[in-house]
Amino acid sequence: MSSPQHPDYRLETRLVHEGHERTPFGETSEALFLTQGFVYESAESAERRFLNEEPGYSYSRYSNPTIDAFEQRIASLEGAEAARATASGMAAVTAAMVGQVQAGDHVVAARALFGSCRWVVEDLLPRFGVGCTLVDGADLNQWRKAIRPETKAFLLETPTNPSLEIIDIAAVAAIAHEAGATLTVDNVFATPLFQKPLALGADCVVYSATKHIDGQGRCLGGVILASTEFIETKVQQFLRMTGPSISPFNAWVLLKGLETLPLRVEKQTATAGYLADALHDHPKLERLTYPGRADHPQAALIRRQMSGGSTMIALEVKGGKEAAFRFLNALKLIRISNNLGDAKSLVTHPATTTHQRFTPEQRAQMGIRDGLVRLSVGLEHREDLLADLTDALACA
Repeated sequence: MSSPQHPDYRLETRLVHEGHERTPFGETSEALFLTQGFVYESAESAERRFLNEEPGYSYSRYSNPTIDAFEQRIASLEGAEAARATASGMAAVTAAMVGQVQAGDHVVAARALFGSCRWVVEDLLPRFGVGCTLVDGADLNQWRKAIRPETKAFLLETPTNPSLEIIDIAAVAAIAHEAGATLTVDNVFATPLFQKPLALGADCVVYSATKHIDGQGRCLGGVILASTEFIETKVQQFLRMTGPSISPFNAWVLLKGLETLPLRVEKQTATAGYLADALHDHPKLERLTYPGRADHPQAALIRRQMSGGSTMIALEVKGGKEAAFRFLNALKLIRISNNLGDAKSLVTHPATTTHQRFTPEQRAQMGIRDGLVRLSVGLEHREDLLADLTDALACA
């Protein structure tokens, strides 16, 4: 028994019902299929299943009813033809990139990437004969100049982690396609609610579902979204054979997280905007960057590309690392963590955590200075958060 599906259902409705296939027991919540394998009515049926001549499941590393439900629901939200869930966000990024290239190919990536994403393109892929060029993502000419005859894929994230710079997805996609390459976008900071890379011309979107999609600090997960052709020709075999599989339990948790995603992200974004406005001219801050403010250096692009701001704020504390640490250590409500997108507000000092492996010069190129603090706004009352931030800045 299936939940009702209709193309005119709005996003919030689809996030509650999409992909729900009820068992004969008629359960309200989606069923959780904690099983490794499946049985067949006959040896002939097993043979047909493995030949893809008969519908059904064979092994949860390949597919599973609970995982399928999560994939269908997130694909509906993203506007994608297909989705594949993975064990973590980095498993999604790695599979999406490795699945597109082979020895002799070349990748162009924005320099401002999450540290592990940059390691994949800058360190991992070259070990297997895949070249990489890093560019300033906001400079379209650098994308053009980096192209080689063997260029097969582009990679970027926007807004960037942690400096919240915006990259023009449509323009970069056009450059990639003119060169016969694909564009993959890490859309974590914008969330699927506020930015639609596929509609802007991207070929593939990746998420760490660990962040806003779960949103409550419970489990890891990732997802790759693209056309059916892209998934089947570039991703599916890699996932099937190497096994970065999400567990059915984690898929079930993420499936339930999608039901409340709009409520959480919209509240977090509203609070983030309030805090950004309240703190923007604070005397202890060198600068504050928030995509929802009109003074963001790329405000015009944001209006074209995004339908909302972000749950994230970049704060640069005057006085460098020492002042930033005093600020972090003085916080009482907001906790220090390298995670984001959680119901709890979290802060990170990127230069000494998520991006610590880079040299000071490399961090400067990515807009990561020693006083920079990344704030992920949660669901607490905005006045409590403002008081905590204001009190802590007084100690910086």
